[in-house]
Amino acid sequence: MVKIRMSRFGKHKNPIYRIVAIDSKSKRDGEYIALLGTYNKNLIPKLKLNKELINQYLKNGAQPSETVKNFLKNEGIWKQFVNSK
Repeated sequence: MVKIRMSRFGKHKNPIYRIVAIDSKSKRDGEYIALLGTYNKNLIPKLKLNKELINQYLKNGAQPSETVKNFLKNEGIWKQFVNSK
């Protein structure tokens, strides 16, 4: 099963997160299938997402984590996906 979740990288006490499509059995920071966006709490804007690629993975059955699902709801991507079903 493919999941859409966050993968941590960056410096000590200065994390940056990649939003990735990854196999559910892989490690958090393991090899991922596709990079879908980034989240950096120290920058404005904090969130950058590839909406087309995220919609493609959601339509193919990828399951987002709770945090990523909240990001998608705030950006309006989740509502767009649910309405397209």
